[in-house]
Amino acid sequence: MKALVLFSGGVDSSTCLALAVQKYGTENVVALSVSYGQKHTKEIMAADAVADFYGVQHIKLDLSTIFKYSDCSLLEQSDKEIPHESYAEQLEKTDGSPVSTYVPFRNGLFIAAAASVALSKGCGVILYGAHADDSAGNAYPDCSPAFNEAMNRAVWEGSGGQVKLTAPFVGMNKSQVVKTGLELGVPYELTWSCYEGGDVPCGVCGTCRDRLAAFKENGVKDPLAEEI
Repeated sequence: MKALVLFSGGVDSSTCLALAVQKYGTENVVALSVSYGQKHTKEIMAADAVADFYGVQHIKLDLSTIFKYSDCSLLEQSDKEIPHESYAEQLEKTDGSPVSTYVPFRNGLFIAAAASVALSKGCGVILYGAHADDSAGNAYPDCSPAFNEAMNRAVWEGSGGQVKLTAPFVGMNKSQVVKTGLELGVPYELTWSCYEGGDVPCGVCGTCRDRLAAFKENGVKDPLAEEI
């Protein structure tokens, strides 16, 4: 079977890619990266580097026009500042709504596009790196088990039973994802997680904080931490 991995170049999707390569073999894995109008290209550059490391085919799509109506703080047209605080701190201010770095239904759109590419490339499974920390408190509702189950059914039905969707980390926290990746030898030094587009990670945005904590909980230093 061939597999398609939704691939951002971050910790979670790179670990997902490593799992796919281990299970299906390099020649049977396709990585799909999507530009969505984000304020920087650092994660796409990281995706290129990690895809090259594994020697997999790397396809890139531009879906930025779909998100041009959004004022999400991650997007280039937004004047909002990216929050420099934890997701828990951000959720205290949202009254149950997603955080400001939630791109509207991004994973839903990415998965729909991935299903089309998967069918065209003869892939029978799509993998993506959603994990429990992202869906906690409704921060990113398109990372939840319920969302994954619904999209899996939609992809399966819409593809005529040819493609299934799986989120192998949906029941794990980020620390467990990193533990899996360390065991697989993921080149985390090539990845990029920070929402800011500086030369080095900011260390204080929500995703930087989660990343640093996940490595610390595994008793190892984040290879990018030297640059913070």
